[in-house]
Amino acid sequence: MKILLIGEHGQVSRELQLSLRGQGELIVRGRAQLDLSQPEQIRQQVRTLRPDLIVNAAAHTAVDQAESEAQLVFAINATAPGILAEEAAALDAPLIHYSTDYVFDGTKKTPYAEDDAPNPLGVYGRSKLAGEQAIQAVGGEHLILRTSWVYSLHGKNFLLTMQRLLQERDSLNVVADQIGAPTWAGSIASATSQLVEHWRHGRAGPWGLYHLSTQGEVSWFGFASAIAEQLRAQGKATATLQPIPTSAYPTPARRPLNSRLDCTRLQHDWHVQLSDWHSALLECLHSGERSKP
Repeated sequence: MKILLIGEHGQVSRELQLSLRGQGELIVRGRAQLDLSQPEQIRQQVRTLRPDLIVNAAAHTAVDQAESEAQLVFAINATAPGILAEEAAALDAPLIHYSTDYVFDGTKKTPYAEDDAPNPLGVYGRSKLAGEQAIQAVGGEHLILRTSWVYSLHGKNFLLTMQRLLQERDSLNVVADQIGAPTWAGSIASATSQLVEHWRHGRAGPWGLYHLSTQGEVSWFGFASAIAEQLRAQGKATATLQPIPTSAYPTPARRPLNSRLDCTRLQHDWHVQLSDWHSALLECLHSGERSKP
């Protein structure tokens, strides 16, 4: 089986290169070889490679920066997924695509289910919702996987930022009224590998839209506290953490206060196992220790 993985250096794509390695011939295309802002380049690559499965792990994910470059963001996050869906359908190949909790406004008091009405607060969320809709309009075999609060040991993310700031400063303010599930990119890749394996062996569930995050819930302040706890366990001094409301930390793009995703449907329909957020954090940190020489 030939798998086309779009995205090379992103958090999720790096983990997918490990988890999908044994599932078939893995062809990785980064921005240098496949620019998602160029529709004809997308079509040419897919038609030349003729993959059996397409996994799109590339996106414009700079949430605040997106507010000032909407045209580029929509080209990558909205138009490109629709083109990929068209080309995948023409090959009778499934498409796996990742979306976000930012399609919701965060006003719901309980975790969001797949059939809750989206209402994105910013350009990034609107572009990702448009990408979902473009794929759904094409139809064909596809999985749209909404996830939340992605982090890893690579790139730019909350975990790495907190590890640095906790050791550089004496005191640190962290938002405490946004609630969600921090999701390790490795957990997303592991779940994706399970989905691919089920499909390959004729055990696929219904195609469509699903939520995929780690289990449980925590605030950004709680997540930062868990990161600090692990640093202290290594004998490292950490800053004193202070909880603050979102209103005290203004950003160009508004964030949803509730980012919790109900993943029951994915677990039931595709029999995918999802770990809790704290266990995933420990697994992520331990994976970094294992990779050291």
